[in-house]
Amino acid sequence: MSGEKGLENNTQEADKAGMKNGNSGGLEGDASLQFLTKGGDLTKVKSEKWKKRRFYKLMDDGETVWKETHKAFKKEKTFSIDDIDSVRLGRQSEGLQKFTDSMIENQCFSIIFKGKRKNLDLIASSKEDAKKWVTGLEKVITNMRNLNTQQKTEHWIISCMRKADKNNDNMMTLKEVKSFLRQINIEVDDMYATMLFKKCDTSKSGTLEGEEIKQFYDLLTQREEINVIYGKYATTGGQISSGDLLRFLQEEQREAASQEDAMKLIDKYEPDFIAKQNKRMTKDGFLRYLTHVEGLILNPAHINIYQDMTQPINHYFISSSHNTYLMEDQLKGPSSTEAYIRALEKGCRCVELDCWDGPNGEPIIYHGHTLTSKVLFKDVIKAIKDYAFKTSDYPVILSLENHCSLEQQKLMAQYMTSILGSALLTRPLGKEVPTCLPSPEELKGRILVKGKRLNKLDAAFNNNMEEGDSVSEEDEAAEVKQGEQDTKNKKKKIKLAKELSNLVIYCKSVHFTSFENSREKHACYEMASFKESKSKNLAENSASEFIHHNMEKLSRIYPAGTRTDSSNYNPVTMWNAGCQIVALNFQTSGKEMDLNQGKFLPNGKCGYILKPDFMRNPDSQFNPNNLRKGVWFRKKILHVMVISAQQLPKLNKDKPKSIVDPFVKVEIFGVPADQASAQTAYITDNGFNPEWNKSFKFNVNVPDLAIVRFLVEDYDAASHNDFIGQYTLPFTSMQNGYRHIPLLTKNGDIIPSAKLFVHIMVMDSEQC
Repeated sequence: MSGEKGLENNTQEADKAGMKNGNSGGLEGDASLQFLTKGGDLTKVKSEKWKKRRFYKLMDDGETVWKETHKAFKKEKTFSIDDIDSVRLGRQSEGLQKFTDSMIENQCFSIIFKGKRKNLDLIASSKEDAKKWVTGLEKVITNMRNLNTQQKTEHWIISCMRKADKNNDNMMTLKEVKSFLRQINIEVDDMYATMLFKKCDTSKSGTLEGEEIKQFYDLLTQREEINVIYGKYATTGGQISSGDLLRFLQEEQREAASQEDAMKLIDKYEPDFIAKQNKRMTKDGFLRYLTHVEGLILNPAHINIYQDMTQPINHYFISSSHNTYLMEDQLKGPSSTEAYIRALEKGCRCVELDCWDGPNGEPIIYHGHTLTSKVLFKDVIKAIKDYAFKTSDYPVILSLENHCSLEQQKLMAQYMTSILGSALLTRPLGKEVPTCLPSPEELKGRILVKGKRLNKLDAAFNNNMEEGDSVSEEDEAAEVKQGEQDTKNKKKKIKLAKELSNLVIYCKSVHFTSFENSREKHACYEMASFKESKSKNLAENSASEFIHHNMEKLSRIYPAGTRTDSSNYNPVTMWNAGCQIVALNFQTSGKEMDLNQGKFLPNGKCGYILKPDFMRNPDSQFNPNNLRKGVWFRKKILHVMVISAQQLPKLNKDKPKSIVDPFVKVEIFGVPADQASAQTAYITDNGFNPEWNKSFKFNVNVPDLAIVRFLVEDYDAASHNDFIGQYTLPFTSMQNGYRHIPLLTKNGDIIPSAKLFVHIMVMDSEQC
C-alpha cells in the first residue's frame, strides 16, 4: 500500500527495517530468501500414517509463512516468523525419529514454535532443498530478531496497515483508519479519528496515501514523555551534545559515565550523519539509545557471566526442573524428549528422569502409575547429550528416580556411559576423597548423576568391594507419585546395580533425618531431597540451620505429589534458606516460573547464580525471618515511576473491537519483610501508548535476595484480569534512571515491540 511506500521513502531506517520488501531487510537478492518466497512442496508428518504433501512459501511481507490446507473451515493458513523459536535440520524431533526412516535423515527438518504449540515436522524432496529451507528460515528469523526497537515498531505498524487495507488499493479511507487503530490496540471515538484523519489528509482526497501516511505514522508514534526528557537536556542548538548526554547519564541514569562513554553512545545510536559528526544526538538517536541494551532496565554488566564461578557448586542457586519429561500435567499429559530440550534451552541445569522397567528390556521414563505417555530412557539421554551445553557450558545434573530392575538399571548405566561419553563424570576429579564439592568452572561441560550409591566415595579410590546390593528407597521415589503413601514405603529396600551406583559421584542421595545427623554422618557429596512442605517448614522454623546445612551440602526441593496439575510452589522461600536445587515444573507457566526465569536471567543465563556471601560464610548469623543487623542488612529505598507502555498485544485477535484496559503491578519478592506490591489504575481502551505516570516507593532490607516483577494485566471488572506481559529480574541487576522494560509472554518469550517505560531510583535509606 502507499503508506508502506510513504514510510519507505521518508524513514531513514526503512530499508533496514524491511519495508522495501516485506521484512527482508538486508536480504534483498539473497538466494535463500528467493527460494523461500518461491516456495515448494513439503511432506508434513504427524504420525506413522499421516504424512501429506503441502505447499509452503514465505509471503512477500517477509514475516509470514503461508501453508496450503485442505480443511474447508481452517482459518489459519499462515504462521508468523515471530512465532518460530528455532529450526532443526535432520530427524531431531521426537515425531521425525518415530515416524520417518533414518535413510532420509538429510531431507528432514523441524520448525519449533514458541510456547506450547506443537512442532512442525517436514520432509523435503531432497537434502539440498531441506538445507535451503533451514538456511533461509534461519536467516529470516535472525534478521527479524536483529531489528532495533524503532524498526520493529515500524514493521509492526506497516503489518497492521496492510491488514486494515481491506481492498488492497494502497490507500487508507477513514473506515480503514478506524480499523487500523483497533488493529494496533487503541479505541478512539469517531470525532478523534475524524480529526486525526483530516489533519493528515492534506490533499483533501478523502484518503491517505504516501507522505500523508508518513505524517499519520509520526502523529501516532509521537511520545510526549520522551520529548520532555529530551527537551530538558537538548541545550546545544536544540540537540543533545556529548556534554549534555554526559550530564543526563550522570544525573538521571546515575551512571559513573565519562565523556568517552557519551561519545560512544552517540557514535553507536545517532542515525544522522551530520549530527554524529558534530558529536550531537538527535531525538531519534536518543530514543534509539533508550530502547537498546544500555537503556534497558537490566544492567548490561550482568548480561554475560560476571560472577565468580570457582566456588564449590553448593554455593550456587541452580536452575532446576521437576518431572522434566512432561509437556503438560502429571496425570495424563504427554512425556517427550522435547520437554528436556526446552528445559535445557531455558538454562535448566538439573533435570529429572523417572525410570521404570519398559517392554523389550528397554527402560522407559514416565510418571509412574499414571496415564502419562512413555518415552525411552535412551532417547532422553540422546536428547540431553545434544542439548546439555547449547545454552550454558556449566554442569548438568541428571536426577535419577530409579524404579527399575537390576537388568534394566545395568542398561541405563550402559546407555549413559556410551551415549554421553567423556561428558559423563564417572570418577572424582582429584586424587583424594573430597572434603568439599568442586566448582561449576571445574565441572564445565560435564554431566553428573544424582541418585543412590551403594557405598561411600572412598571406594572409587581404593577399589573396595561393594557394600551389599540394596539401598533404602525414600524421599520422592517412595511417594510413588500418587500423593502421600504410608511410612512403610520409606523403609522399603530396592536392589541397586553396581554399574549404576558407580556413576553417582558428587550427588549421592541420602535420607534426611536432622541437621545434626547430616553434620555428623554425611559427607559433602551426600545430598537430601525435600518435599515442598518439609522444606517450607524448615525454611520458616529452622532457617539459620538450613542455611548452614546448605553451606556444606546440596539440597533438592520438589513439588508435592498432590500437585496433579503440575502447578508450582513459590521458590523464593527455599532460596531464602540457601537451597540450591529448587525444582519447578518448567512446563507450567505462571508467577513461580517467572521468578525462576528472573532469578537466572543475569550471569549469562548459565543456570548458576552465586549465593550472597552471608549464605556462604560459616560465621554468618543470617536468618531471613528474623532480620538482625549484619552484612545482609543493606536497607534500600526503591522509587519506581511507571510512566507508559508501548504496543501492548491484543489479547483477543478474533474480536477486532476487543481492546485492552491495561494496568501495571510492581511486585517485590524476597525475605518476608521485603514482600510488597503496588499497582496503577487501569487505562481504558488503549494498549498502544497508555500513560500512567504513577510513582511507588518500596523498602528493601535484603537487596541481595530481592526479585522485582513488573506485571501488565488487562483489567476486567466482571472476571479475572487477563495476563498481558511481564518482566522479572533480581533487584541488584536493575539500572537506575529512565529505562525501558521488554515484556515477555506467559512462556517467557519476548513480545516484539511491547515494552514498559519507567523511572527507577534506588537509594540508601540514610540518603532519604
